[in-house]
Amino acid sequence: MEFKDYYQTLGVPRDASADDIKKAFRRLARKYHPDVSKETDAEHKMKEVNEAYTVLSDPEKRAAYDQLGQRGFQAGSDFQPPPGWDANFEFSGRGFSGAQAADFSDFFAELFGHGMGSGTRHAHQRMRGEDHHAKIMLDLEDSYRGATRSIALRMPKLDNQGRPVLSEHTLNVRIPKGVHAGQVIRLAGQGAPGHAGEPAGDLFLEVQFKPHSRYRIEGKDIHITLPVTPWEAALGATVKVPVPDGLVEVRVPENSQSGRKLRLKGRGIPAATPGDLYLILEVVLPPAATEKAREFYQNMARELAFDPRQHLGV
Repeated sequence: MEFKDYYQTLGVPRDASADDIKKAFRRLARKYHPDVSKETDAEHKMKEVNEAYTVLSDPEKRAAYDQLGQRGFQAGSDFQPPPGWDANFEFSGRGFSGAQAADFSDFFAELFGHGMGSGTRHAHQRMRGEDHHAKIMLDLEDSYRGATRSIALRMPKLDNQGRPVLSEHTLNVRIPKGVHAGQVIRLAGQGAPGHAGEPAGDLFLEVQFKPHSRYRIEGKDIHITLPVTPWEAALGATVKVPVPDGLVEVRVPENSQSGRKLRLKGRGIPAATPGDLYLILEVVLPPAATEKAREFYQNMARELAFDPRQHLGV
């Protein structure tokens, strides 16, 4: 997937005002609109212009896109959004709506097509404050223990020149034990203020987990690579394994091989229906770094006469 430079598409600088962006869009629309344009690729160009304007004319989308752009991506370069790139951005109800994603590029869909809410509001909500949404990144351990975390959220708004700026505020949020990726925590009354005495909207926090150096998370299941010695794998052993909520003793069956999966039922994320914890065995060989170690390997080669490639017929 290619990174798209929306400012380049509209031909405006990154500090362009909302007015400048609107003028650039109108100029390009007159040039590329399929009904009037004589350009051979007018329809494709108009689609790109519409996509760029959809992002840059929306203060919230533009602020998030600008944050991503600070990482130095170039137009046309290979792109994968970094994990949690949009975390801690607070959006109003229009937020990251997926309604338009299918009309534009894969790049747009990847960034803005995984909506947490839409701007649709019911009649009885017209005076109530608008709901807000944000994605937050938590440590896996918070799910096992529960926690109270201080979360700083950034809310895009326009300055006097019509450029998006970020206003930051901090909330103390109780993280319930057993929370899992994709779950939403509702903070009643923490959205936009209401009008004419009506109540404020709510703030919905979508939970995601930070990448972990030890664990891989799939839904409510946790996966960990467990290194074992050749003799533990061959003879069987009981080993201690650090897991998110402490230490467990695990029996490694004899004659185990690398890649064997051991399941600890119910030791995954402790939700109402808990996940499982999977240990993937990795047999690690001691290095032949000393004369004694080399002699040991030479003896083993002679005594065992083991050929792991026998099944290949060579």
